Amino acid sequence: MNAPMSAAPPVARKLRVATTSLAGCFGCHMSLLDIDERILKLLELVEFDRSPLTDIKHCGTCDLGFIEGGLCNAENVHVLREFRSHCKIIVAVGACAINGGLPAQRNHLDLRDVLEEVYHTGTDMSHGGIPNDPELPLPLNKVHPIHEVVKVDYFLPGCPPPADAIWKLLTDLLAGRTPSLGHGLLHYD
Repeated sequence: MNAPMSAAPPVARKLRVATTSLAGCFGCHMSLLDIDERILKLLELVEFDRSPLTDIKHCGTCDLGFIEGGLCNAENVHVLREFRSHCKIIVAVGACAINGGLPAQRNHLDLRDVLEEVYHTGTDMSHGGIPNDPELPLPLNKVHPIHEVVKVDYFLPGCPPPADAIWKLLTDLLAGRTPSLGHGLLHYD
């Protein structure tokens, strides 16, 4: 007589994680990569969807979305809204996503004046004029943080946030805990 077969334990579903970059420098994605060998442990727990790590361009349904960069143009707004619609939880990563960061330094200037200065009086581009092509995204008058357009669940400050802060936030979320980043993990430089 054969012994009864025991059922295999259920395989835990990996969380689906997506990332995107809007108007910024890509430094926050570099900090994600700076978790170094811990990325192998992360891959045991998550499946990456849209991300430069996968080169997937369109986001499927995801549990967690990381967004770096602010909103400089209409395409950034479109990408952000689409990304938010596919992610249950959104994390604004870095100064640009949280408050506009360095790109927002132009906010005290008139956009038309900036374009005139760059394209009409600049030494390298004075011959071309201000680009006016329907393929180019329409610039916004001001750079905006992402929470002005979509609901953000968590904010991870820094420029960029250190890898250890990203790791702590990820592992807290994956464990079902509210992220708690204490002194030493948050940097504003």
